[in-house]
Amino acid sequence: MNIEFRKLNINDGKDIYVMLQEIPKDECGFVNGCYGRSYAGYRQWLVRSNEISRGKNLEDWMVPSDTYWLYVNGQVVGIGRLRKRLTDELRVEGGNIGYAVRPSCRGRGYGKIILRQLIEKARELKMEKVLITVLNENIASLRVAASCGGVVTKEDEIRKYIWVQC
Repeated sequence: MNIEFRKLNINDGKDIYVMLQEIPKDECGFVNGCYGRSYAGYRQWLVRSNEISRGKNLEDWMVPSDTYWLYVNGQVVGIGRLRKRLTDELRVEGGNIGYAVRPSCRGRGYGKIILRQLIEKARELKMEKVLITVLNENIASLRVAASCGGVVTKEDEIRKYIWVQC
């Protein structure tokens, strides 16, 4: 299996656009801001996501975050995001890491690959640990987080708060 983990680029192509149309707009807490956009809207979204990565023109609740694509054997199969720091709001909902696998490629271990890659990126940024907030009903993500060393430190009626050492 040939695996590539690529950082978002403003010149990313139609293969990513097609994948983003397959991932629902809001599924299990992962927000896909590109879902339902035109191709031109996707191109604008790439530029905006690149700005966010560089910490430019952030809204009050935002922090710099990087977006990555997981490619397996040349096909884009998932998306991952790494927030470089947390706000009080992100400690409640969002955390440092979010990811999604396109529905047609689920059940193959790609979520685990994305999470491991994001943890490695956090390590490269000298982050000691990362927070993942997972909705209680999202059993697949809970298993993925546990398999990557995640420890549930808190839970409420909506979500579990999982810390992973980098």
